[in-house]
Formats: sequence, C-alpha cells, structure tokens
Amino acid sequence: MEEVLTRNRVKVARIEKGNMTQGDLAKAVGVTRQTMNLIEANKYNPTIRVCLLISKYLERPLDELFWLED
Repeated sequence: MEEVLTRNRVKVARIEKGNMTQGDLAKAVGVTRQTMNLIEANKYNPTIRVCLLISKYLERPLDELFWLED
C-alpha cells in the first residue's frame, strides 16, 4: 500500500488568528505545547477530536487546515 502524506496549515491559521502562540492554541484544545509543535511540523497526526477542536478554535474549515497530498 502506498504511503499517504498529510499536510496542514495550522501554523499559518494560528498566526493569522492574531499571532497567538503554540502554547495558547495548545491550551485551548487540551494538548501540550510540544504536541502542538509536532502537529504544526507534520510529525504527529492528531486525533479527529483534536483536529475538530483546532478547526473550531481557529474558526477555519477542517479541510482548509488538514488535507491529504495527491
């Protein structure tokens, strides 16, 4: 099976939201700053719950923040 690559725009959306820190967003969605760092670096795949919370908090559609590469 071919590996599926995922990408995200969490860092861009976080900064556009008002230049909030990783710590601010992490606290809002219930993860550590280190976890948020890994999510933004595309080194950790968050649960759907965390993805939905990030989407809600950043007021962006889920598919704008997270997608699969072709």
